[in-house]
Amino acid sequence: MAPADGHCYDLFKAWGGWVCIRADDDGLVGLSLPASRERALQQAGDARHCPDHPVLAQARAQVLQYLAGERRAFDLPCHLVGLTAFQRAVLEAAAAIPYGQVRSYQWVAGQAGRPRAARAAGQALHRNPLPLVIPCHRVMGAAGNLVGFGSGLEMKRQLLALECLQAGSPRPWRE
Repeated sequence: MAPADGHCYDLFKAWGGWVCIRADDDGLVGLSLPASRERALQQAGDARHCPDHPVLAQARAQVLQYLAGERRAFDLPCHLVGLTAFQRAVLEAAAAIPYGQVRSYQWVAGQAGRPRAARAAGQALHRNPLPLVIPCHRVMGAAGNLVGFGSGLEMKRQLLALECLQAGSPRPWRE
């Protein structure tokens, strides 16, 4: 179960890298995309290793299902803290983008109530603590090109390719 401070993490292999997931007593608070073990462990911060934490066990299973092409949406309790109203609105807009589809940063900004704040929306997405669960990889540049992804454009390309293959939709981005 959770340690006294309520912050737990687990680490597991997926897609040739390591994924770190973190939770507190209220839900999932962090998820890293596959990376080196060292980089993934940095995401754990001062949390304690609790692989049997129920939220972490559920998150691990769902992430592995998603990356295997067996899951299109996540059903996890999430606990987003320290966000401004705009950042929260941006993440909610990104979460509403359907599997296998993309939208522009300008669209996300408009959904968040600030249609002229595409760059600010991009910065909010860059700080997304729950990529995959909140699918920021589904957001593109205005011309439909792959831009701005903290885990690299190759990871963004791979995630979109997986979704398009599973959804039977055409490639939604320009190289």
